[in-house]
Amino acid sequence: MKPKHKKPKPDQRINRGVASIEEAAAWFARQDIEEIECVVPDLAGVARGKIMPVRKFLTTPAMNLPLAVFYQTITGDFPEFAGAVNAVQSDTDIFLTPDFATLAVVPWAQDPTAQVIHDAFHPDGRPVEESPRQVLRRVLSLYRDKGWQPVVAPEIEFYLVDKNVDPDYPLKPPIGRSGRPETGRQGYSIAAVNEFDALFEDMYEYSERQGLEIDTLIHESGVAQMEINLRHGDALELADQVFMFKRTIREAAMEHEIYATFMAKPMAAEPGSAMHIHQSILSAATGEPLFSDPAGEPTPQFYAFIAGLQRYLPAIMAILAPYVNSYRRIARDSGAPTNTQWGYDNRTCGIRVPPSDPANRRVENRIPSSDANPYLAIAASLAAGYLGMVEGLTPTEPVDYDASVKGVELPRSLTDSLALFEGCAPIVDLLGPSFVGAYATVKQAEYETFMRTISPWEREFLLLNV
Repeated sequence: MKPKHKKPKPDQRINRGVASIEEAAAWFARQDIEEIECVVPDLAGVARGKIMPVRKFLTTPAMNLPLAVFYQTITGDFPEFAGAVNAVQSDTDIFLTPDFATLAVVPWAQDPTAQVIHDAFHPDGRPVEESPRQVLRRVLSLYRDKGWQPVVAPEIEFYLVDKNVDPDYPLKPPIGRSGRPETGRQGYSIAAVNEFDALFEDMYEYSERQGLEIDTLIHESGVAQMEINLRHGDALELADQVFMFKRTIREAAMEHEIYATFMAKPMAAEPGSAMHIHQSILSAATGEPLFSDPAGEPTPQFYAFIAGLQRYLPAIMAILAPYVNSYRRIARDSGAPTNTQWGYDNRTCGIRVPPSDPANRRVENRIPSSDANPYLAIAASLAAGYLGMVEGLTPTEPVDYDASVKGVELPRSLTDSLALFEGCAPIVDLLGPSFVGAYATVKQAEYETFMRTISPWEREFLLLNV
């Protein structure tokens, strides 16, 4: 039976402006919090860290972890450190400090528990460049130096699937309240969403208690494929929200005996899952949009931002499509854009300009898959747009037809993407050489692990035929 959760009072649901350890102590007392999860997002966007009693956290809020936390592959392995990044020779300790702006309850916990996201620092006080949160902060600082303020709005697609305890078996859609699984694609169907009403009620409650601002929930085109849109806002805050939302929907689904997966291509015959990123830029001084002039017309910065994405999307594909599975989505006739073209309200383009009034003119990057680390995907996309603006780039003409006729203009494999990533000096400089080296090392190690696995396709077609 699904455990019952006591709903807190409205003024106690989420962090209300906590900014110091003293304010946190008072917040813990009001919530009767017993434990706290001290988390840091790793390169995969997985929550790493420690769980400790509140009394210990209040005494020593800073904690240490090994640097290896940012070198762990998705399989749990560790590449060789020697010479990997800046001649790192040993697994040294780093120190984590809480960002109290992220303090929130853990609504699915059995005992009263809180969570707080941490930032990572070296013993001498330098930020850890391999930390995804720091990579995004680094990019945002470049915008801040120009007097610009990015605004983003992520859209995250995911599948609900039946429990799969044996990875050798394909995934299947789950059973809804009707007692039957979906057998056909039900894009935008309200009834198909209602099949999982109880799950989504928990998801909304959990999200509200954590301060996650969900805008809309829709059924996407795949079988039991859903999409959540988050409200637009500050880039770091929205990356935190995506990070927390992924944990939230997984936990809510697990309580209902099903899985929620953010794999880019979990089922061969179904569409892939994306994380579309809407981006606009404001003047930090006035709050006015940089993509529209006073007459409401597009500005040179708007076109340059698009041109930056066009030029640098291939170089950041290793971040936007971080796993071997991600490239199963980037394929002909997959429904996902495979090009660097742009167009007005054209979903076949990798870069779409949605309909809007001048104040809300924005650019949608439709290339990232939902398995991407939100901090890194947002950082990389903003970095590409930034380079377009500072380099004064000019985009191609907008496409008003099916852009898939342009073919595949993006790298089709993780190894090709990593070569472009490491070889693009402007991107390496913006995101940081230490991070780029660490990321490439981890991804190469993951690829080598994958290559040691023999797939059913190989057994089916090669075993007796070659």
